[in-house]
Amino acid sequence: MELAQGLQQLGQQRFNEIFADKQAEPNVVALLALSDFAFRILAQHPHFIDYLHNDQWLASRDTSAVFDTQSLAQIAESDAFQTLREYRNLHWLKLAYLDLVLKNDIRDSISYTSQLSEQLIDSAYRWAYAQVASVWGKPTDEQGDAMPMLILGMGKLGGYELNYSSDIDLIFTYPYQVETQGGRKSCEAQVFFTKVAQKTIAALNQVTPEGQVFRVDMRLRPFGDSGPLVMSFNAMEEYYQEQGRDWERYAMLKARLLGTESSYWQEFYDLLRPFVYRKYIDFSVIESLRKMKALIAQDVRRKGLTENIKLGAGGIREAEFVVQALQMIRGGREPSLQVQSFCKALQALAKLNEVPQDVANTLTDGYLFLRRIEQYLQQFDDKQTQTLPQEDIGQMRLSALLETSNYGDAIALINQQMRLIHDEFNAMIGAEDDDEQDVDSRYELLWEKPSIEVISSHQLFGQNIEFFNIVYDFKVSGTKRKLGGRGRDVLDKLMPLLLQQADKCGCESSILKRVLAVVEKVISRTAYLELLLENPGALNQLFKLCAHSKWIGDHLACYPILLDELIDPAQLYKTLPLSGYEQEIRQYFLRIDENDLELQMEALRQFKQTHQLRIAAADATGVLDVMKVSDHLTALSEAIVAQCVNLAWQQMVTRFGYPPEANDDEKGFAVIAYGKAGGVELGYDSDLDLVFVHNCDGVGQTNGDKQIDARQFYLKLAQRLLHLFNTRTASGILYELDTRLRPEGASGLLAINIETFREYQLKQAWTWEHQALVRARMTYGQASLHARFNEIRNEVLSRQRDEQKLREDVVKMRQKMRDHLIKGSGAEFDIKQGVGGMADIEFLAQYFVLKNAYAQPKITQYSDNIRIFASAAEHDFIEPIEMQQLTSAYCDYRELYHQVSLRQEAKLVSLESVQNDVSAVTTIWQKYLA
Repeated sequence: MELAQGLQQLGQQRFNEIFADKQAEPNVVALLALSDFAFRILAQHPHFIDYLHNDQWLASRDTSAVFDTQSLAQIAESDAFQTLREYRNLHWLKLAYLDLVLKNDIRDSISYTSQLSEQLIDSAYRWAYAQVASVWGKPTDEQGDAMPMLILGMGKLGGYELNYSSDIDLIFTYPYQVETQGGRKSCEAQVFFTKVAQKTIAALNQVTPEGQVFRVDMRLRPFGDSGPLVMSFNAMEEYYQEQGRDWERYAMLKARLLGTESSYWQEFYDLLRPFVYRKYIDFSVIESLRKMKALIAQDVRRKGLTENIKLGAGGIREAEFVVQALQMIRGGREPSLQVQSFCKALQALAKLNEVPQDVANTLTDGYLFLRRIEQYLQQFDDKQTQTLPQEDIGQMRLSALLETSNYGDAIALINQQMRLIHDEFNAMIGAEDDDEQDVDSRYELLWEKPSIEVISSHQLFGQNIEFFNIVYDFKVSGTKRKLGGRGRDVLDKLMPLLLQQADKCGCESSILKRVLAVVEKVISRTAYLELLLENPGALNQLFKLCAHSKWIGDHLACYPILLDELIDPAQLYKTLPLSGYEQEIRQYFLRIDENDLELQMEALRQFKQTHQLRIAAADATGVLDVMKVSDHLTALSEAIVAQCVNLAWQQMVTRFGYPPEANDDEKGFAVIAYGKAGGVELGYDSDLDLVFVHNCDGVGQTNGDKQIDARQFYLKLAQRLLHLFNTRTASGILYELDTRLRPEGASGLLAINIETFREYQLKQAWTWEHQALVRARMTYGQASLHARFNEIRNEVLSRQRDEQKLREDVVKMRQKMRDHLIKGSGAEFDIKQGVGGMADIEFLAQYFVLKNAYAQPKITQYSDNIRIFASAAEHDFIEPIEMQQLTSAYCDYRELYHQVSLRQEAKLVSLESVQNDVSAVTTIWQKYLA
């Protein structure tokens, strides 16, 4: 292999820096020139060069045990961690040398990488098992044999195809529940194996001065981050039978048990097989895989991964999708297809004539070529990347390894293989292309040379001159932007289509402005212009939604990444079940690096924006009424709050360990929602009024390396939550979070013990704080905290109050609010703050609860106004006709408020249009609160 002069000089310089007293060795010089990782490792361990001189060691594929001793329980944690990392670094140096210098076959490379990885994982597990067993004894089966924890390797690890610098996706399971025996203490198997799992993960994942062995990702387990770390066979079987999803079937295709085979292996595979492989020919997987690929394509666009050889069009993932789709379709009837390896599965498909042999050869060659490129890219610096290099040195390295005279020729080779794979993917899985739209030459002329004459002579836009002004201004502003040649070409093709669509649908000039505001936002991002050009349906949806709602148009302009959602109308107008948002966000986060906080914060915001758009689309087209809209927006917010708590919790326990009596399932922490969130009445731009409580009694510290007071832990957890919500990223803030309704307001502790919360509510809270409590409900927290909060809320609200003082306090607070917030006058009516408006109705509901709950505590059951009125009428606190009038008026007001919000207008309507509702509410107010 011939190195460019710059690379040769770099390698020589590095060799001299490490081995000043040695004669230059061409192979080692080449390795140092091609790999920054190899340079770091040899600089840290110069004696490793002796291994590279040992031809027998280089030729061996032996994966000898990491630990020499059998007394694993005696190995200290620091020693175990160092041994694992040194073993990894030495053998990863060997892999880089074999691939980059000796040009090892890629099949051998990824197989050997997988074998070494399995040995490291198994060694870490055996050490962890021995450590835990030395204290707790071992769980034993009916024969008295020690019960193992089974480790399921997912993805490429499962298929013996692991790449050089990869996360490892693992799932832990154990046979059944028993008690441990033979230790100083005893515990259930679930507890024992959870401790083993935690130690195993730490041994592999924790970063030390020697680095880390692997980044461990446990999010593919049942229930994701919120699920138990280890599950029994029965629990796992129940999950996959009742809740397993298509993407989990796809993931399980490559699942493989790691380590030494035990008698339990076959039992586990038998319970898993019916979930993955159906007895019938299953063509339903095509659409599922198509949707998964669409999500990946969306990520490629959003993250700018156009040079990605794994996720891009024709990349590694598309080749895998073709093979795995056929495995899932036919695998239930063809046992030969039930294999984890891509190449073995593809050859089995060819033997069954499911894939022509020439297609199998094309896919195999393309896949292995791209896997070789991937291995090279990661061996440059031991980083998990599949993106082609942008810097000169990376391009020189890749050209040298592919033996091309320049980088352009290297790219041509890569593109050729990716085109072949993409063709086969489209033939098997790709969605049918939308029919191309013909564009009327008149609109091409208008865009090419905007003029009043073109609009008039060709009778475009009803000869309305305002449209000329809009097109002309947009054209002029576009010429001032720096657009590349490709971007300019795409824009020039898109705009005539867009103008034709605008004229064809007879849209108003204001709607065209909204659409162009969106285009203006993405004008320098060619991928999104291409999306609109190549998907006429998306352009049609853009006009449709902008016509329905100014809020949606502004939302799309503010967050143009949401244009991806317009491609598939079936998904765009389809909202999740109310209970589905929490599971959906867990699935969404499986694609996010759990150690990348910045990416997690962006993902939270994008998840919210995506589902808000879907809700708004269903709302604007009449699929959802205003009550259902609020139900969905509230459910969405609750799922996001839960995900944020889980993320903040993981960050905290990683740093400080767990508070006493707390674990991942029962954190001892809860979130109380007030206001619109508590009353299930969120709007599109609502903030969240939240209060944080915990059950920590103030005794004890966390159990991590850096210990802190348990109460301080929960305070920091709440602060971490605020950071996740309020930090402004490229996608804005998550929600405006308001925590001032907590005891003592802004001067109070951010997170307090729930009994302190009770004490404050009973002894110090003002009437307005009890009014707020009427609308409060716990939206996140373990069952015991949930039950305790409900007891406290019921106790506080059910106290007998002085009616006169209560009435005075409520009226005084209402007047204070109106004085500060009311808008409009005369013939205009403020929907929210006007006399007889929404706020009056809300105050009436709160008054009815606080006045009557001592006599009938059931009236405190609900936090939303509609059911409060129903309960008040049921118990004769108000007349049935009053209940109907208040409910009807409240629904009318909410609908009006909602409509003006979508139009982005002031929350004012003509008094005449709501006179009946205003009169009814005012009469009831006078009766009870005058």
